Amino acid sequence: MKTLKNNPANMSSDHLEKYPDAPRAPSERILMTLKMQGALTSSQIGERLGITGEGARQQLMKLSNDGLVREERRSASRGRPSTYWHLSEKGQARFPNTHAGLTVEILSSIQDELGAEALDRVISARETRTRAQYEAAMVGCGSLKERVARLAELRSDEGYMASFEDAGDGTFLFVENHCPICAAARFCQGFCRSEQAVFEQVLGPGTAIERVEHIVSGGRRCTYRIGKVAAGAA
Repeated sequence: MKTLKNNPANMSSDHLEKYPDAPRAPSERILMTLKMQGALTSSQIGERLGITGEGARQQLMKLSNDGLVREERRSASRGRPSTYWHLSEKGQARFPNTHAGLTVEILSSIQDELGAEALDRVISARETRTRAQYEAAMVGCGSLKERVARLAELRSDEGYMASFEDAGDGTFLFVENHCPICAAARFCQGFCRSEQAVFEQVLGPGTAIERVEHIVSGGRRCTYRIGKVAAGAA
């Protein structure tokens, strides 16, 4: 099985066929669905992919034999426990983590040979470049929703599998289902802080961003709640 391609910003696992880069093989589509939506039953996967629950279960068993997915029994308030499927560590590794080993080796060398301040300068330089690129791409985006949508497109182009949704309370939930620099972020969480700072800068003044899920901290994805700073807030 080949490494899966990245998806557009508004990718929905319910409608994978709409996108030319979406995986076509049933097994790859299942992996992508679990990556984007988390643990699901075989019936739920079948509904999302337009196949029977039994067909999904057969594919899941093959993926399980390959070590790419794992099952988990969850008790329900009524009836028998349900079997939920989620990606294993090996399954997660099917999604690109940009040159993970080499990246960590280089960062470690910078820190060991030049010191922590040199590593901070590297992160700061990356932040400056990224901010400039994003700000240029934001030209023509007026509302906060338009800017969040453009940010999701930019991040998806970089491999973060980003999407967003209106939370219905005046805020947006901005989701990154994958982190292509996860190895670097685990080595130095300054990368995570730097990226959130870029978001705050390019989404415009008066924007409040709160991270509510974090891959590096054990979450399935990184999720940010984005809204306007309340009137009168410091």
